[in-house]
Amino acid sequence: MISKEQAEDIPQVPNGKQNEPTINELVEEWIHVYSHDLKWLAYSYVKDHSLAEDLTQETFIKAYQKYATFKQQSSVKTWLYKITINLCKDHLKSSYIKRVIKKSTEVFRSIPSPHATPEEYLVNKSEDEELLEHVLKLDDKYREMIILYYFEELDVKDIAHVLKVSPNTVKTRLRRARQLLQEQLTSEGGSQDE
Repeated sequence: MISKEQAEDIPQVPNGKQNEPTINELVEEWIHVYSHDLKWLAYSYVKDHSLAEDLTQETFIKAYQKYATFKQQSSVKTWLYKITINLCKDHLKSSYIKRVIKKSTEVFRSIPSPHATPEEYLVNKSEDEELLEHVLKLDDKYREMIILYYFEELDVKDIAHVLKVSPNTVKTRLRRARQLLQEQLTSEGGSQDE
C-alpha cells in the first residue's frame, strides 16, 4: 500500500511503455488512496452521504474518461478534487434551488399563525404561494438572490462568497430582483382589477 504523497508521484502512462501502470491500474490506485477524502469533500457540498458516494464514483469515471486530457500541471489529487468540486457544483445548480423552494414552502405552509382565523390562514397561504410562483418566474441569477437572501437569510457577503461574485454584484442583482418582482406583482394586480 502506498501513501497519498507516493500516489501523486506515480509516473503517468505514456503510450506503449512497458512496466508502467495502465490507466485501469492508476484509477484503481486513486480509488484506494483518494475515495474517502473525495467522498467527504462531496459530502461537504451536498450534505447527503449516498449522493456524495455517487458523485465520488462519477469523479473516478470522469477521471478515467478524461485522463488523456490531464495536462499534469497539478497533482492527481488536485485534479481529482477539482473534478469532484465541479460535479458537486453542477449538481447543486440543477437541484439546490428546487429543494430550497420546496422546503421553504413546506415550512411556510406548516406554521399557521396562532392568531389567524382559518380564513386568514387560507388567504396568507394563497399569498405565499402566489409570491413563490412569481419568484420562480425570475431568471436564475435573480431567483437565487431572492432565495438566498430572504429564504436562506444569508447576508450579502455570504451570498457573494457562495456564488463567487463581488458583494456589489450581489447588491445590484438583489435590487434588480426586487424590482422585477415588484413589476410582476403590480402588473398582475393591475390586470386583475380591470
